Amino acid sequence: MKKKARILIGYDGSHCADAALDDLTHAGLPDKAEAKIMSIAEVWLPPPPPSSYEIVKQAEQAKSPGDLQHRFAKGCDAAKAALGLAEAARDRVRANFPNWKVTARSSCGSPAWELVAEADQWKPDLIVVGSHGRTALGRFVLGSVSQRVLTEARCSVRIARGRVEEPESPVRIIVGIDGSPASLEAVRNVGSRVWPAMSEVRVIAVNDSLAPTLIGQLVPPVKKIIDETNEADLEWLRKILALATEQLRSSGLTVSTQAREGDPKKELPNAAEEWGADCIFVGSSGFSNRLERFVLGSVSAAVAARAHCSVEVVRSKSKSKEED
Repeated sequence: MKKKARILIGYDGSHCADAALDDLTHAGLPDKAEAKIMSIAEVWLPPPPPSSYEIVKQAEQAKSPGDLQHRFAKGCDAAKAALGLAEAARDRVRANFPNWKVTARSSCGSPAWELVAEADQWKPDLIVVGSHGRTALGRFVLGSVSQRVLTEARCSVRIARGRVEEPESPVRIIVGIDGSPASLEAVRNVGSRVWPAMSEVRVIAVNDSLAPTLIGQLVPPVKKIIDETNEADLEWLRKILALATEQLRSSGLTVSTQAREGDPKKELPNAAEEWGADCIFVGSSGFSNRLERFVLGSVSAAVAARAHCSVEVVRSKSKSKEED
């Protein structure tokens, strides 16, 4: 029997978090799934000292001084309020997905790290978080919860910003591909979901073509080699676009394609805004280590930061954290 999909949802009671919950109804998610709503209280100190009996009991269960402090913090008012938020979100998700098994829990600490830690233990297929960034500056704030979760999580992550169009309008999905196994996994993921009627998918390949330097333009053999390389890249992009289109159309989706020139970090968000897309799907190719990721950046993270619509970064669950 096929295992139910697992979805971990970070919720803080904000307008953005509510939009993320509504966005789930247009994400092509299965009719049956397990969802866990998690709200985190940013509590760093324990509440007033408990009784000696409580200290002994909690100390017996704690594995370290930090763990003991964490257990104390769970009893404070902020932690109880967080649980109330999670339970309210649970009821809202249950109303939208009556066949889902939905639970709620709270935790204390850094929201991003608590979500990632929960994901490491529970092993969801997808983490959903809202994005508070409405302006370019807001989306690029270093250390935002959504960006940290996107960077550190081992599974797929959906940064949900809600729908701009009318609720009953068709869902528009962009899939960015580059021929890598990660981008092909994004295509497969979109094709495996159950989308509302009239949903449209646009598969986009962005060619960041080579440009000769001034000296290279003056040397005919150099310019010829660059032109031939760019033409070969374009032909390869046409082939992978055709393959992705065939795969998605076999799933019953209405599919169009587009080849664009430029930097994919900019072109995919631009294409989404021009078309009025609801979500961009991209694969996470990953880097060999965190230092390389920090220095070079990531196309998927940059798209998630720039886009005005929701962005889902698809990862194969078999990949390790360091690979992402």
